[in-house]
Amino acid sequence: MTADIEELQRRILHLEQANVDLTGQLEDRLAELDAARAANRELTRALNQTRS
Repeated sequence: MTADIEELQRRILHLEQANVDLTGQLEDRLAELDAARAANRELTRALNQTRS
């Protein structure tokens, strides 16, 4: 039974670390998305100004 508890604790630690890793990846992707949106807005403005 102790082995089962230890295995579950190892699994919990593994899942917690995976969660931290995935959260970091998500934050990176959101930052990239924000940057891409800002660039898109600037390009759209520039395009609209050249057409005016």
